[in-house]
Amino acid sequence: MTPALETINLTRRYGKTVALEQLSLAISSGSIYGFIGPNGAGKTTTLRLLAGLLEPSSGEIWLMGQRLSRSGSEAQRLVGYMPDFFGVYSDLRVWEYLDFFARCYGLNAARRRSTVEQLLDLVDLTPKRDAFVQSLSRGMQQRLCLAHALVHDPPLLFLDEPASGLDPRARVELRELLRTLRDMNKTVILSSHILSELAEVCDAIGIIDKGHMIISGSVPEVRSQLQSGHTLQIRVLRDADRADEILQSLPSTSELPSILKVRRDELNDRIFHIELGAASEEQQSALLAYLLTQGILVSDFHTTIEDLEDLFLRLTEVG
Repeated sequence: MTPALETINLTRRYGKTVALEQLSLAISSGSIYGFIGPNGAGKTTTLRLLAGLLEPSSGEIWLMGQRLSRSGSEAQRLVGYMPDFFGVYSDLRVWEYLDFFARCYGLNAARRRSTVEQLLDLVDLTPKRDAFVQSLSRGMQQRLCLAHALVHDPPLLFLDEPASGLDPRARVELRELLRTLRDMNKTVILSSHILSELAEVCDAIGIIDKGHMIISGSVPEVRSQLQSGHTLQIRVLRDADRADEILQSLPSTSELPSILKVRRDELNDRIFHIELGAASEEQQSALLAYLLTQGILVSDFHTTIEDLEDLFLRLTEVG
């Protein structure tokens, strides 16, 4: 099946600065894909390239099986783009705002009316149709701009930091709206510098940093590739300093696991977070038994799954 979006060695330079380096990516139709990376990683540059708003220095972009030309004109009908900083015409009413952009795309009067009403219903702004845009909350304006991006019914949607500045309720509403768009067979590509915003809703994610795609795949695949070993959490009743010394100088035997790092908890120094290499359940049990034989009383001992946000921070802080 032809991907909804494909890039081949996509590169963008600004003078000697490389904003995006050799990005090769294929995104299937009807999926939600998230670009995640710190500020300045190259997310906005990537989305602008895909939307035909920037010319690549080299490489290819294919949208719905069509190669995007240097002019980017093919993207005008195939793509709906919502930038991270968007402007609204505050002196227009909500329905007028959408009607204006529908006119820009050449929709006739009957189709404009039906499109405006359908989009207002989709983004739950029908009760606000006659309100002035300037009177809307940040979350409502965000939904209105998303409706604007949908006014010509594009198969591809590019959303740059769509959850920026939204309160928790508005973020939940946005996630539900994204799922609805996926059910409508829209292919959604969005960006964020906050991994937790996207992990719940995306079918796949790509972590980008300094213009390079570091890793890409489904959320379970990304977690599996980033998390090379196990993490144990141990709580001791007393003698935390002695427990620390024992863990730091653990004998190197086949029965005991290989400890990569020991970290005391910032809020409770009787809690230890221990990064292990590949370790069997037998080796983890042997570690517990060893601590007990050394007179360390353990009140809690369990394996933890590292938070995706911690994995992301650890990955992007390297170098």
